[in-house]
Amino acid sequence: MPSHLHFGDADFLRCRFAISPMWETQEAVRTLKRPDRHGYHAPWLRRIRAAAAGLDLAPLWLLMPRRGHSPDWLGPPPIGPAATFEEEIAAVRACDPEAAREDTALSLACTPGALRSPRGRAWLADPARMIAELADAVEEAWHVLIEPDWLRLRALLEADVAFHSRRLAEVGLGTLLPELDRRLSWDGRTLTLALRGEYARDLAGQGLVLMPSVFSWPDVVTGFEPPWQPTVVYPARGLAGLWADPGERTPAALVRLLGANRAAVLTALDEPAATTALAHRLGLAPSSVSSHLTVLRDAGLLTSRRYGHQVLYERTPLGMALAAGS
Repeated sequence: MPSHLHFGDADFLRCRFAISPMWETQEAVRTLKRPDRHGYHAPWLRRIRAAAAGLDLAPLWLLMPRRGHSPDWLGPPPIGPAATFEEEIAAVRACDPEAAREDTALSLACTPGALRSPRGRAWLADPARMIAELADAVEEAWHVLIEPDWLRLRALLEADVAFHSRRLAEVGLGTLLPELDRRLSWDGRTLTLALRGEYARDLAGQGLVLMPSVFSWPDVVTGFEPPWQPTVVYPARGLAGLWADPGERTPAALVRLLGANRAAVLTALDEPAATTALAHRLGLAPSSVSSHLTVLRDAGLLTSRRYGHQVLYERTPLGMALAAGS
């Protein structure tokens, strides 16, 4: 059955996009237990398998029922458009213990036997210690699973936000929302989500956070009870090429025309990206990538624009045709 989010006049003024390294960490942990997601991230799974085996993820998995409530305090909506993991984990560590206890009890109740388990009883008896234990587990997961690839992940997520921000300017919120995912529909005042479960919520002036995610793919996730701001997490664009080695997709003719590194830079720009992210993805020095980007832009194959503190590069129609081998 569908769920419904009802907008008032003030809510239209408080809709925003966000990116969350904390969310991606949580969903990466969840993905390790979700074989149905593994096909989207096979190269990443192969690379992190040995390191992930050294993590104790059982406490986090206990609070990630396949169907049911996961604690909002442990994975809250992002606190800003460009929050760092350090800022987000600090907010988790500062959570009110009693609020965390109540939220955790709701989640444990979704897993048979969890409330009465030794771990569940210990958490509810000492929520301050629970917060520290689970925050430590999330932070360790961040360092092992996400941080080594965060530049690549952030570039794709920022490209998604940039694309949909342009669409918002072109077509307005009512047309944009259904474009985020086929399971979303809009009737002028209500966003309907064709997801498992049924609920209705009046946004009550809080507005809505729209957040692309890599590791939530292919799911759309919504929720967050008061006092959290309502959030819709949707699959990010461009996932198909996220883990691919750009060199494997570079046409030989393009290499002969531009040279191997310059051709790799052009081919890697399936989505807009910044110099540092491209350098990390391609294994090249940032100065070298910057030089190639300048040449490609001067040749009319790329355009550039500022997004926050970064300059994002994307292919022009001519650049797209060359990268496709047309």
